[in-house]
Amino acid sequence: MPHATLPSPGFQALILCGPGASLSTFTSSPKDIPKALLPVANRPMVWYPLEWCYRMGVTDITIVTPPESLEAIEAALSRDPHLTSLPAPKPDIIAPADLTHETGTGHIFRLPEVQGAIKSDFIVLSCDIVCELDGTALADAWMVEEAGFGAATGGLTDTGKIPIGMGGEKLGRRGGLGVWYQTKGEGSKKGEETDCIATTPLPKPIVPPPTDSLRRNISNLVYTVPTDTLNDITEENKTFPVRHSLIRKHGRIKILTTHRDAHIYFFPYWVLEMIKQNEKFESIAEDVLGWWAKSGWQTGLGDKLGLRSILQPEDEPASEHGSQVMEEEIDVAKFSSTYSGQGQPQGAAPTLASRVRHSNIPEAVQSLSTPKFTVPPILSYVQPSASDAPLIRRVDTAHLLLTVSLRLAKLPSLEETNNVPASPFSHASKVAHKNLIPRKCRVEAENSLLAENVLVAEKANIKESCIGANCKIGEGARLLRCLLMDGAEVGENVQLTDCILGRRCKIEGGDGKNEDKTVLKDCEVQDGQVVDWGTESKGEKFMRFELPEGDEGDYGDFGDDEANEEDGIAIG
Repeated sequence: MPHATLPSPGFQALILCGPGASLSTFTSSPKDIPKALLPVANRPMVWYPLEWCYRMGVTDITIVTPPESLEAIEAALSRDPHLTSLPAPKPDIIAPADLTHETGTGHIFRLPEVQGAIKSDFIVLSCDIVCELDGTALADAWMVEEAGFGAATGGLTDTGKIPIGMGGEKLGRRGGLGVWYQTKGEGSKKGEETDCIATTPLPKPIVPPPTDSLRRNISNLVYTVPTDTLNDITEENKTFPVRHSLIRKHGRIKILTTHRDAHIYFFPYWVLEMIKQNEKFESIAEDVLGWWAKSGWQTGLGDKLGLRSILQPEDEPASEHGSQVMEEEIDVAKFSSTYSGQGQPQGAAPTLASRVRHSNIPEAVQSLSTPKFTVPPILSYVQPSASDAPLIRRVDTAHLLLTVSLRLAKLPSLEETNNVPASPFSHASKVAHKNLIPRKCRVEAENSLLAENVLVAEKANIKESCIGANCKIGEGARLLRCLLMDGAEVGENVQLTDCILGRRCKIEGGDGKNEDKTVLKDCEVQDGQVVDWGTESKGEKFMRFELPEGDEGDYGDFGDDEANEEDGIAIG
């Protein structure tokens, strides 16, 4: 698969591996299979954000995981064929001792190990993001809107300074960028989680962006909150509360309620200091973005969040234009976004703002005397609604795990397109071993994926399904819109619709002429679980509290030479 060969654009990426609480059927034992390793269209979930970073040329990647999942993720990065096929260098992995699956994303960035890992402007990604959209186009749009292509510092030298020729950012600092996508459309489900966001248009540029530029869909974020939270606020107040200061600041406001935060963020380095100073920030999506967006128009909020000391230190004069003279070396502690506000140099005369703040003048008068400062914006890229729009989805529920996998299964394979991928997520082939498919069965390869060492018996019928490696499909079995993880076994004459089967689970089969039948619809089966023949169920989760110790299974080699002599191709 082609990847960017350009030098790194100066960013580093952090991929946060969450607990997968809404995928509890398959993540109840994060030591064995954490959420990051659940299969999405037969690839580990974490493969998708990693591939996205490599595709845009970002190779400085750090995976952040709780200690209990560290061993499993390290092993997958060394052994899984999809992960080992990614470009070098391999991502770093950190597992802070104080990080648990209950730790909020805001608190993660206050952990010393994470703070020590961040050296420059950074991209934050969730391990469950699947994004076809080119990250380079997003980065370019952010750089153009926020201080030009020299915006990314590219990291610090050993002396803590920006080298000559790498530029520096203008006073006032630059803002950030987040991504939101439409939840309605193919694969949507009633009640799916969404976010309410309010945006305002950016100033009209002198030169309009090209028609295919993402800048046409970038706006200023002024408010964001989960839709469920907004409904609670509205119900409590019996109205939709809007502050007068927002209306005074912005005359045109668009409110969207069917979009969702993709958890793709481009952050300048100073944001790390903002998170560090505000210990009540528990969530990046709700607290960091929410308060940052409001600080752009709510009077005094920026000071309450401590942004003045970060963005406009006392020894740095305010400037409308933000111009600066290039010196032999640019001191990061004075000019770059890494400045953390450590006070003015020894012996320097106190500034007006400092004299006012430390005098006995009443607070109300002090606020009048304190000069205003501009909070850099948090920009929003809101993906337009279109049937051919690149796929952007967070896969954090069982429904999305299934629907996104089935959508990716429809992509043409590389062997169908002469190695010209229709998508960065195109597989090499739809059916790994066509010679293992008997004549008297039907596999709809145009909308299905069959991984390595899958054994399909005669008279089986497979439509719109993703079958993981080492699975076994019994004679007469019927699968429609199903996802089978590695080593799952479906017995004779079993009927499955909209089901997800965990690793090494077994759905027992039986005689098709028997009155008893196994018919499952919209069900989830936990790893290693056995479903008895004759079970008929809809919308059920087959789980147990503990998996039996030592149940490793042995599904590495199905069939024999004698059975394979009669196989044939009957792929519809």
